[in-house]
Amino acid sequence: MANQKSLKAWVVSADMGYGHQRAVFPLNSIAEEGLITVGKNDNSSQKEKKQWSRLLNVYETFSRARGIPLIGKPIFAMLDTMMHIPSFYPIRNLSHSTYQVDLVEQNIKNGLCTGMLQKISTKQLPFITSFYAPAIAADIKGYEPTYCVICDADINRVWVAKQAWDSRINYFAPCGKAAQRLKSYGVPEERIFLTGFPLPLDLTGKNLSILKLDLAQRLFYLDPRNRFWTMHKKNVEHFLGKKNCVFKNERKLTITYAVGGAGAQKEIGARIAHSLRHRLHGNEIKINLVAGIRADVRDYFLDVKKELKTENISIIYEKNLNDYFQLFNNTMRTTDILWTKPSELSFYTGLGIPIIMTPTIGSQERFNQQWLFEIHAGMKQENPDYTEQWLYDLLENGTIADMAWSGFLKARKLGTEKIFEILRSGTMTRSNSPLER
Repeated sequence: MANQKSLKAWVVSADMGYGHQRAVFPLNSIAEEGLITVGKNDNSSQKEKKQWSRLLNVYETFSRARGIPLIGKPIFAMLDTMMHIPSFYPIRNLSHSTYQVDLVEQNIKNGLCTGMLQKISTKQLPFITSFYAPAIAADIKGYEPTYCVICDADINRVWVAKQAWDSRINYFAPCGKAAQRLKSYGVPEERIFLTGFPLPLDLTGKNLSILKLDLAQRLFYLDPRNRFWTMHKKNVEHFLGKKNCVFKNERKLTITYAVGGAGAQKEIGARIAHSLRHRLHGNEIKINLVAGIRADVRDYFLDVKKELKTENISIIYEKNLNDYFQLFNNTMRTTDILWTKPSELSFYTGLGIPIIMTPTIGSQERFNQQWLFEIHAGMKQENPDYTEQWLYDLLENGTIADMAWSGFLKARKLGTEKIFEILRSGTMTRSNSPLER
């Protein structure tokens, strides 16, 4: 992208699952001193590192709690209450402070984000973060310009400063609902940029060239009975280009099942693979089981592959987080269905990837789920033990292909480019065209 090499910013995330770090990974090319994770590579003290470690432990307990017999659901409910997002309607003023907002400010006063603040003070550059605490800490310190990437379709009040109308934080919103919520929390409209979620440039390409090619091929694999193409061929050729809409038939239908950063719900991946074992052995389908950087999940999935005795299962794992994100991105190019919890990966539907959703974990995932329903790009999983039956029914009637196409048309896909544009010019161009937003 033009002028990208000369563009530099402090880019900061937090180790709270993959979502916050995945959100800034596409910004790696402009990151001064590389991507920074608070409490790890930001010059933080041992005391501050322990603070962040405790927060991570709470997050992982929250993510895995529901699976604990007897006590799991009460623990989960207690933690979920802390990050509860109120119902969207009626639209109302929610700018008053909350306990969570006060708690974040108190932790900042007690030293949270101190190492990061010291690091970014060494060079005056735009500051971008995908977690609320660094944004609020930088704002309290008076650092400008500060930008915060929203990672979900809706958010808790904790993402916004106590006196939002006086705050100088700018927000990159992934969808209209998130932008509306920010307004209800008191953020001035001029500080809200509806960019879309920052998707990897190596999955979109210049003028969406990569996305158009990959999606056109995906739609063939998702429509074995030609139901979707019969109804939508002219529309698809208009947006994706006729030259891309020639079936190359170079691979198999591919499902990617991804667990979150805490490793929860890995058992569902095993159930999917067992249900599809005859299709796997018949060389009709491929399954990617995504373990991320968790060796325990990798070993679990390796046992599944060994038990089923097939080379049509691939394990997606890397020791290093950035290496994992790159491997995951490479995997997305040949993924036809993404099966995962409705996390930040919900926004990958903008690439024309249909989302099958596992049960939600937390309030923000329920809103991501609702957003996917509203744009007709995702569905709740049916019983994974019978995947072979219900999934192929949906493939044969064109439903999954419809979901892929709806996600492409309705979800924003130029988030990374829009962020670069705002950093260069202070504003962004707006369009209603699905190819320009």
